[in-house]
This record gives sequence, structure tokens and C-alpha cells, in this order.
Amino acid sequence: MATVRLDNVTKVFPGGARVLDGVSLSVHEGEFLVLVGPSGCGKSTVLRIVAGLEEATCGTVLIDDEVVDHVAPKERDVAMVFQNYALYPHLSVRDNLAFSMRLRHVPARVREQRVLDVAHLLGIDELLDRKPKALSGGQRQRVATGRAIVRDPHVLLMDEPLSNLDAQLRVTMRAELRRLHAERRTTTIYVTHDQVEAMTLGDRIAVLEGGRVHQIGTPHDLYHRPVNAFVAGFIGSPSMNLTQVPVSAGDPPMLQVAGRQWPIPATLAGSLATLAGDSVLLGLRPDAFTWPAPESAPTLDVTVAAVEFLGGATLVFFEPPGEPWHTAAAGDPAANLWTARLGGNAAVRVGERRTFGVDLGSAYLFDAEEGRALRCEEVRMAVPA
Repeated sequence: MATVRLDNVTKVFPGGARVLDGVSLSVHEGEFLVLVGPSGCGKSTVLRIVAGLEEATCGTVLIDDEVVDHVAPKERDVAMVFQNYALYPHLSVRDNLAFSMRLRHVPARVREQRVLDVAHLLGIDELLDRKPKALSGGQRQRVATGRAIVRDPHVLLMDEPLSNLDAQLRVTMRAELRRLHAERRTTTIYVTHDQVEAMTLGDRIAVLEGGRVHQIGTPHDLYHRPVNAFVAGFIGSPSMNLTQVPVSAGDPPMLQVAGRQWPIPATLAGSLATLAGDSVLLGLRPDAFTWPAPESAPTLDVTVAAVEFLGGATLVFFEPPGEPWHTAAAGDPAANLWTARLGGNAAVRVGERRTFGVDLGSAYLFDAEEGRALRCEEVRMAVPA
């Protein structure tokens, strides 16, 4: 096991594209850290720089507190699992697993025992004599993972290894990866664009966007105490509903939502003392809505735009009550619809007018210009260095 640290790492490609912009993060010994963010945010570039496959434009990479910026990839004791598996098609599973050890001149007897141990650990004992073309996607993924861990590297890097698998197999492989990490405790950096994958696998998660780290924390921290609107909208499935609403003057100030005055919870009121007359971003998770609406709850009248029945839950989509935080993508008018998660027995149809109750105790408020969280001090403490 090892520690990994990136200090102010920047990567600018030829032509001026700045892929990473001052990334700093630490991975603890034996930790499973997930890098998550939209496509093009720099996640895979971080992995390649740690592995030595890319050179940082500036900044420093340390493994076990030793600078490795100019250390060759093969000398870093780092193993990488790629999205496309990268298995040698002409070699058997046994030879694929043993390949890196053969390059390192590990004795044949030791190689064979390690191959057998890893094959048993991953449940691929019966596949050792097959070629990759005779394997399913899940089996190839297990072989690719086994090839990376067979020599017991200090650091394991995984670049979207489950993206080519179907939904049910991804769930199975996530469980396998959790079990594998619990048994071996190899320091792992895992890249994905799937925030559900990040939430279920990571000891901690680093959220990247535009080449920068927005927040690092446990899945619980990121879900309940996002530091800004981007993290709030990215973490959670379905994502948080966000819209810009005015703040009315008064004592206490109120939120003006769809022609109604919503009282601000005590935990948030202090943040708005100087914002009367301005606007804020209001955030509500889909679970904050109820139907029928309780008598004492703030309410929101909506017209149902779409309904998805999921068995135990019903997702209801409707127009947001205010100015959308994101402009809908061209050709995708549903991009800015709000989502309510109701019970599976909710009888809701497209086109109906409904009145939902709103739990303002679970509301989030953000600065309308910068997206910074406006909550209590614990939000500001949720960003480890």
C-alpha cells in the first residue's frame, strides 16, 4: 500500500488546451478514491499522470512522499486497468495474468502460484486456458483486473473499467470490486463519469469539472453538504432540482416561488440576511416533494410533463418554478425539467395539474452568481485540502 499526492498539477496540451488546472489531492494508504465528473473534465488525465503515461506541465506527483515526476512508469510500482481491457488477444488468460511478472523475471514457480491465487480470488479458475475472444465482457474485466493486481502493486489505477458492461453486470462487478478492495486494501484511484458508481465504491470522492477539483469528501458529505451548486447537481440520482428565485425583504426574508412566499428554514435564514431583494439558487432533492400535500407544508402547483414508473417509486417531471440554473441543451427540452420522487402507488398522469407538498427543511441555497453554498459553517468545512 502507498500514499499518492498531487500538488498543484496542471496539464496543457499542445495547442493550448488546459485539461488540468492546479489539481491538488491526496490519496491515503489503502484508500479507494473515486474521481468523478462529466466527460472532458480531466479525470483520465490525472490517472495517466500518476501512472507516468503523461507528463504534467507543472506541479508535482508524489508516491509515498517521494517525487516521481521523472520516474519511468515501470519503476513506479503502479498498475492500471483500462476501459477497453487491453488484453493480449494471442495469449491465454493464464499468460495474460503472468505477463507483467515474466517481464520482471519472477521465477516460474512463483508466477504460477500468484496466477492461481488471483484466478481463485476473482473466480476465473476455469478460464485460465481460454483466449480473450472466448470470454464474455464480465470475464474479460475480471482478467484485466487480475492482471493488474497479480504482482501486488503499491497503487492500482482504474479508468472507467465497467463502462462497457451492461447495467446488471456493472452492479455485479461493483460488488466484486468492493470485496476485492476489502480483502487486499490496495491504494486505488478509480475514474468514472457515473456518480452512482462513485457513491457505491468510493471511500472518498473527488468531483472534477473543467480541470479543477470542486470538492473531496465521503459520499455522505458530498450528498448532504455540497459546497456548490455544481456538486449538488452532479451528486445524486435523480439529480438535485435547481432554480433561481428572488428573496423578498422582511424579517425573516422569504423565498418568492411561483407567486408564493416560502418561509426559509432557520438553518438557512442567517445566510440570507444581506440578500433581500436579490436572487438565490434554490435546491431541492426529488425526495423533498410529497403528494398529497400535507396541510401545513409549503406547496407547489405543477403540470406533469412526464412520468416514469420504477416499481417502488414514481418519478414525476415538471417545469421548474423560476429561472433554470442551466440552459437546456439544444434539441433536449427535457434537460431542465424538475423531478419529484413519489411512492410507487402514486396515480399521476401526463398533463394533469397537481399540488405537491415541499419539505423546506431539506432545501439547499446557493449564491446565484458563483453557485457557492449558502448554509451553515459545516458546509465550508466539507472540503479537505
